[in-house]
Amino acid sequence: MYLIDISRNGQPSYDARVNQSLDNYFVNDLKLPGHGLMFYINKPSVIIGRNQNVWAEVDVDYLHEHDIELVRRTSGGGAVYHDMGNFIFENILVDDASDFGDYGHFAEPVLKALQKLGIDVKMKPNSSDLILDGKKWSGMTMFKSGKGIAAGGTIMYDLNIENAKKVLTENQIEKQKRLGVLSKRSPIVNLKDYLPDGMTMAEFRAYLLKEMFQVKSLDDIETYHMTDEDWKKADQRLAETYGTDEWNFGHNPGYYDYQDQLFAAGKMGINWTITDGKMVHLKFNPFFKVDGDLNEVEQYLIGRKMSSRTIKKAIKRGNINNIDNDALAEFLDKSFEEK
Repeated sequence: MYLIDISRNGQPSYDARVNQSLDNYFVNDLKLPGHGLMFYINKPSVIIGRNQNVWAEVDVDYLHEHDIELVRRTSGGGAVYHDMGNFIFENILVDDASDFGDYGHFAEPVLKALQKLGIDVKMKPNSSDLILDGKKWSGMTMFKSGKGIAAGGTIMYDLNIENAKKVLTENQIEKQKRLGVLSKRSPIVNLKDYLPDGMTMAEFRAYLLKEMFQVKSLDDIETYHMTDEDWKKADQRLAETYGTDEWNFGHNPGYYDYQDQLFAAGKMGINWTITDGKMVHLKFNPFFKVDGDLNEVEQYLIGRKMSSRTIKKAIKRGNINNIDNDALAEFLDKSFEEK
């Protein structure tokens, strides 16, 4: 097994959209032989499964207000919160998919390392969660592409649990629409309070890596360092797909179309579905605080046939003061007309 170093110009990568896309790059493009391990940290971010409806899983207003990034995986699974108190580990194999679906196989090295410290961690029966005292400290996911797989999960050292609870607030109305895969919420716990006194996050990282690689020194771990060519290809994939709001916000089951535009107050995105000329689903996604009621606009338009007159009437009902109403009407009219 070898470690995959995803630092760039000597600096660690904390960008969740970058980091979450790299497993796909290693499995589908670079295809290094053997068993690789990515081990990294993300800045505050919500990671949702490929087939999830963000509107059902996340308080999007809280997300934007607190500069939390939304990242859609290329794999399935539920919505989770990451921050600088949380590790992510991912196993990368390109020529052996025999253990696909076996979460326990990939969790075992982490579990053993923690059990060696006297911590009673285990895998939750019939689940991909790792638990301690009945509470989740790791959620695992994996995907398969040909003979390649990426499999891993979180390791909560000192996650901001309060932030996690607030941003992962489910929208009950959206949940009832049953669009996409729903997350299974579980109580979560940090490992920090169970570790030997004074074990810092850096020391915890070093301990885990040495145990997982069965070495006495981090210098003994075989490491692949990403090259300029690797980053060039990764950047291209991000620009085309994984770094775009169209991918991360736009690919919601049931909301088949997405568009965004920059207004004076900031960027506004919309997700919608029109069937037989009538609006079926519609959600506004402002990246700024709106002075007005976009929910009122949504509710007026849903179930109606779209026309310039109808759109203007809906906007008027929203009493929106910090967006030019004519510009917003033109944006909606043009977006809906093109579809």
